[in-house]
Amino acid sequence: MSGPSGAGKGTVVGGVLARRPETILSVSATTRTPRPEERDGTDYRFLSQESFRALAEIGELLEWAEVYGHLYGTPRRPVEDALAAGHDVVLEVDVQGALQVRESLPDAVLVFIKPPSLEELEARLTGRGTENAGTLARRTEAARGELEHVDRYDHVIVNDRADDAVTELLRILDG
Repeated sequence: MSGPSGAGKGTVVGGVLARRPETILSVSATTRTPRPEERDGTDYRFLSQESFRALAEIGELLEWAEVYGHLYGTPRRPVEDALAAGHDVVLEVDVQGALQVRESLPDAVLVFIKPPSLEELEARLTGRGTENAGTLARRTEAARGELEHVDRYDHVIVNDRADDAVTELLRILDG
């Protein structure tokens, strides 16, 4: 699953996990320092640069990228183990990551979570109270770039109402 910051990916995923707890949310790996409230193995798998690069080198990451000087990626083994056990697995990745996942797992179903409009996206980001004007402008510009790739996804969900978006994602998982 991909979508711009502020599109509501986390809200939709949270709704799916609440309604279908057997669905697995993949835990990404990163080289950035944990924030005080984050727990290793729950929020992220926090790795050293060396450990992360070693995993990438031997093909143990489904996707990975450098973002703002830190490495982020999806460990392959937990995803493949969960799929082999019959679970649906949701990965929350950027557009670049989704396309890498498609190369690694051709049967992956790519879902793009889209805001109803760029104006609504800006309002959501502003409402968080965590974005300064520069960050808001960068995120809005990034959203425009991400929206250019929606045709590469199997499904696009417009997240106008979170409950409707959750229901739509559950229908996709059932399909």
